[in-house]
Amino acid sequence: MPMNAVNTARPTYPGVYVEELPSSARTISTVTTSVTAFVGHTRRGPLNEPVRVTSFTEFERRFGGLSSRSAVGYAAHQFFGNGGTVAVIVRVARSGSGRAACVTLESTEGHSESPVLEVHAKEPGGWGNGLRVAVDYDTPRPDDTFNLRVYDAKGAARESFTGLSMDASHGRHAPTVINAGSRLIRVEAVGEGRPDPSGTVSKPFGHELPNLAVDLTVKIGEVEREFTLHDPDCDGEAPSTVTELALLLERKLRALPDAPGRHAFAGAEVTAFGRRLQVVAGSTDPEDVVRFVGECANDLGLEASVNPPVFPLEGGEDGEAPGPGDLIGSEADKTGIQALRDVEDVNLLVLPELAAYESTDDAVTVVSAAQRLCEERRIFLLVDAPGTWVSVDTARAGLAAFDAVRGNHAGLYFPHLQLTDPITGRLRAFPPSGAVAGVYARTDSERGVWKAPAGTEARLAGVHSLTVALTDRETGLLNPLGVNCLRTMPMVGPLVWGARTLEGSDALDSEWKYVPVRRLALHVEESLRRGLQWVVFEPNDENLWQQIRLGASSYLHTLFRQGAFKGGTPREAYFVKCDRDTTTDEDIANGVVNVLVGFAPVRPAEFVIVSIQQTSGQFEL
Repeated sequence: MPMNAVNTARPTYPGVYVEELPSSARTISTVTTSVTAFVGHTRRGPLNEPVRVTSFTEFERRFGGLSSRSAVGYAAHQFFGNGGTVAVIVRVARSGSGRAACVTLESTEGHSESPVLEVHAKEPGGWGNGLRVAVDYDTPRPDDTFNLRVYDAKGAARESFTGLSMDASHGRHAPTVINAGSRLIRVEAVGEGRPDPSGTVSKPFGHELPNLAVDLTVKIGEVEREFTLHDPDCDGEAPSTVTELALLLERKLRALPDAPGRHAFAGAEVTAFGRRLQVVAGSTDPEDVVRFVGECANDLGLEASVNPPVFPLEGGEDGEAPGPGDLIGSEADKTGIQALRDVEDVNLLVLPELAAYESTDDAVTVVSAAQRLCEERRIFLLVDAPGTWVSVDTARAGLAAFDAVRGNHAGLYFPHLQLTDPITGRLRAFPPSGAVAGVYARTDSERGVWKAPAGTEARLAGVHSLTVALTDRETGLLNPLGVNCLRTMPMVGPLVWGARTLEGSDALDSEWKYVPVRRLALHVEESLRRGLQWVVFEPNDENLWQQIRLGASSYLHTLFRQGAFKGGTPREAYFVKCDRDTTTDEDIANGVVNVLVGFAPVRPAEFVIVSIQQTSGQFEL
């Protein structure tokens, strides 16, 4: 165990002196095993940008939650419901589809109306049509700066940016501050001047307020009301400051009767800034514009600037579901599944949209590209059976299409799941990969990556039934072909009942036949790759080889004690070889050090055979 060095003093008395020295041993830490990437269509979120989420609540906040058009949303929901803890979401849309909602804020400060600030939803999609922005000048410098607030469709305040300026040299330059801090919008300056404030803004009052004992008529939307601004008999002494006037006017407006079911008058807000007033209706309905009419209102300067209470973003359009080419993406542009190339900790990949493809060939094309990525990045792919596989016969007939992609970095699962749709409350079918990924994560956490994610412990939580009820005989037809069956067992319910890779067909006789063996190897490979990074540029000699052997053996011994390998002793379970036999003089001259690691994996017990013999006579106990 490494310890910090301590410099002891020069010995001055007879006795024992203790000094801590740093250890030369380097530990190898285990890496993650069940971080799952979901790639496909979502309601919202950044396009082609991997985002890590640790709960479905966070998924809802970042990607909009469930949608009837998003298989990824349901898969993520089932993943977390079955024990998943960390997911990486990559939103993909069909190329050229989808638009971000926007609104252009204008300015009349220069006595002519002109656009000054474009506000766009941060990401494309119809979700942005629910955003509203409000502007006010209630700042320490009301003649130069402004505040901008973002609301959702329900009127809840989501973000606030204060003291903004349109001057690019200002420390609170609006585009710089908002674009760096907002998760909902981005803005672009398109002109000079500040955006006009929301609601009705008065002209500046003089140093002394005018006579306030006047009758005013106010309209909000189609509702018109009359009231006396200041009644000395009821209101007492007249306001002497603009702030006091704002409080009086707000109280008067809130006392007026609203239209049935509305909150426009009851929630009205009046703010004083500088020598002016801003009057905003108490709703986020853009139609609820506050208008003061009549000569008295004009005398008070309440007809100066009239705007809606909020400026709604419009024109957002959801992108269409991605096609095969969009999912595969571009390695150069890091789009689609290729966006995962820069993500270190991804262990499982789920592509739930493939099950709905009408063409199995298109699905196989994506699976082929995904497997290439998985082989390069040490990821395991969970493949959903096509939705057209509605029986054992259709599954056996359609399996030939996957012969071209029978790799050992993927597993195929059949049939689909029957769950209650949280949106409609009705039972419907879903591809199983999201729930199965959750079972993988739960099994890894409880037992280890070397335990097959199948069996009575691999129960599928929340699943009502399966689209195809498989018998033992039917499972026996599919299992030898490398299809992982989902079964419903008495007293347990729906569960995973298979643990073979796509290369796990009996006919192929692959050493990577089983999912836990393949995943354990990936886990060991990635842990050693990261844990031996320190070796680069070290002197390539016996001292280095000894440290490599020590570190790798210590790591493998930990796995052995946890039950990852078979064998009664470490010698039977694993070995590490790094010496003159693996690294020759020519290798040393070329800067190469070769490490040979071997381990004996524990293979799952697929077939448990119980032999029963009938005997006659009595047994002595």
